[in-house]
Amino acid sequence: MTDKMLRLNDFLPYRLSFTTALLSDRIAQIYEALFDITIPEWRVVAWVAEKGSITQQQICAHTRMDKVTVSRAAIALTKRNLLQRLPNPEDRRSHLLALTAAGQQLHAAIAPKALELESRIFSHFSAAELDGFRSMLRRIDQIVLDGEEFTP
Repeated sequence: MTDKMLRLNDFLPYRLSFTTALLSDRIAQIYEALFDITIPEWRVVAWVAEKGSITQQQICAHTRMDKVTVSRAAIALTKRNLLQRLPNPEDRRSHLLALTAAGQQLHAAIAPKALELESRIFSHFSAAELDGFRSMLRRIDQIVLDGEEFTP
């Protein structure tokens, strides 16, 4: 028997997951109330806006959302005339997603609100703390992607 006991509230992977869910749920309530859009739909809109056009598979890779979630978001956004599907000249089996004029307007309305929310949430921390936090998150991402710590 070891002296160390797993306590979830002190287990960093759990803390990251809990805090992410807490923050995401609160932001989802705001986006739903103000813009009638879900978090997965917003992530699709944001990535399409950033890239100009992008495949669903690329969105999955960038967001870590599963393909069903991305597909449902893309379908809902297309039905609302916020997103359009374009032929993909590099792969005829897939489509590129692009924002319509209405989608661009929605992005232009949400993006400043997203930045304002981020600013309000993180205003409780110094610039140095935020830089360190971002750096740590990127390093964690790389450690997990490299997978060395997960080999038996």
